[in-house]
Amino acid sequence: MPDVPVSPFTAIDSHAHVFSRGLSLAAERRYAPAYDAPLGDYLAQLHGHGFSHGVLVQPSFLGTDNRYLLSALRTAPEQLRGVVMLDRDVERETLIEMTRLGVRGVRLNLMGQALPDLTGAEWRPLLERIGEQGWHLELHRQVADLPALVRALRPYGLDIVIDHFGRPDARRGLGQPGFAELLTLGGEGRVWVKVSGIYRLEGTPDENLRFAQQALGALEAHYGAERLMWGSDWPHTQHEAAVSFSKVVEQFEALGCSAELRQALLVDTARQLFRF
Repeated sequence: MPDVPVSPFTAIDSHAHVFSRGLSLAAERRYAPAYDAPLGDYLAQLHGHGFSHGVLVQPSFLGTDNRYLLSALRTAPEQLRGVVMLDRDVERETLIEMTRLGVRGVRLNLMGQALPDLTGAEWRPLLERIGEQGWHLELHRQVADLPALVRALRPYGLDIVIDHFGRPDARRGLGQPGFAELLTLGGEGRVWVKVSGIYRLEGTPDENLRFAQQALGALEAHYGAERLMWGSDWPHTQHEAAVSFSKVVEQFEALGCSAELRQALLVDTARQLFRF
């Protein structure tokens, strides 16, 4: 992806996954891959599209076994950062070691799950330890439920990252339940949004792109460019047959970003949040 004049940071992909079919899968999962997505392939995608850095996010089907992701961070420590999934009773020492390896956040993937009560005492140790490390909490859930989740997390003072535009339904427009309130969260600070996974927005490709263009404009107005970032979502799990790294780059270009917004989405926001 050209025209991002920052060196050596040409561009940062803020959301991607690596895995192998040989890994142990989570007992409760919505999907299991029939292929490998190794680190070498991902780094080749970055290089081939003009990206210098990337952020690896633990895929939900691997659960809280982060060993493959951590091994990738050890392989390319200057080039990569990580977002893990954790059990609530994880030890503080484990988090300290993960920080040393380049982990900067915890993903809470709630797609297809019962909505948790994050105000419950059982969540307190994990949420406090995330804060101690200076990590963010990444939320993956349909947009209608996101405002309540963010409100429940306020007492912990955590940085919060919203996945994939907040997983709205492109067919329902900007007025759908939860999206307007998601926009208002931008004025409260400490909330970031990943402009990623346009193909996951439930509509046709044209509907998804039109919605993404409108949503990005609204998000920039409420959050500012400095709290928005772009991610490839490679290798596009469950959409592998129709989507590629090249395709999502084309979708990004079709958003028609200003130079300032482009710089934030591809470099500045992720560089600061993930502490490259």
